[in-house]
Parts: sequence; C-alpha cells; structure tokens
Amino acid sequence: MPGREELPSTVARSSKKAQRTWIKAHDSAVESYGEGQRSHRTAYAALKHSFEKVGDHWEPKDHKGPSDKQAARSTPARGRTAGGVDANADKKHLYELAKKLDVPGRSTMTKQELVEAIDKANRKKTRARATSSR
Repeated sequence: MPGREELPSTVARSSKKAQRTWIKAHDSAVESYGEGQRSHRTAYAALKHSFEKVGDHWEPKDHKGPSDKQAARSTPARGRTAGGVDANADKKHLYELAKKLDVPGRSTMTKQELVEAIDKANRKKTRARATSSR
C-alpha cells in the first residue's frame, strides 16, 4: 500500500516535508523489502535523520543524522529505539525539549533519563491526541 495511505498520525500532523520524507522512504522500502513492519521501521529511521518527535508530531532537527542506534543502522531491526527523541542531541537541547513538554524533575535528570522522560511524554501526548479525536 502506498505510504500516503499508511501515514502514521504523528507524521500526518507534521510538516509536508516530514510527510514526504516518510512516504518516500516507506515506498522505497516496500519496493525493496515488501509490505510490513520492516518498511515502516525503515521509513521511521529515515525520518529520524532530519526530524525529532516533539509531543504528538515531528519537528525538524538542528542537525542531520541518526537520532539513535537503531536509526543509524542501514536496515533497522526490531528492538528498543528512543521513540523519535534525538538521543544524540546534547543535554542542553534535551533539557529545553523536556521543559517545552513540561517534564517534571528535568533539572536533576541525566541525559539518558531526559531521553526516556521525553519519550514517555511524547507517547502520552500522542495517546491523548488519539483519545480526543475519537
């Protein structure tokens, strides 16, 4: 199925460029690997090179490059990711993002704790958005 028809809600709420990035990567992956999870993982990995998840949508990153170890792989495998959080960003950026998402206790968190807290806040906002649109 074309990527435009399978566009995840978080990508659909993002910029047209983020949508094009996901769709193009997805459709290319479908040609290479066929339909399924592998094509979606590949599309998300491509998206994470230029965008990071903020709440319930994706925003452009200040720098290009993979956001976590999974996104750095040429063919992403199943496993734990940072959920769209740019785990390679500096602690200051992560702190500012946590502040934007109103993450409690952010001032005493380590970089890894910030990544995990931001991921949790992002998932919470996405769930809340999905629930409110029903």
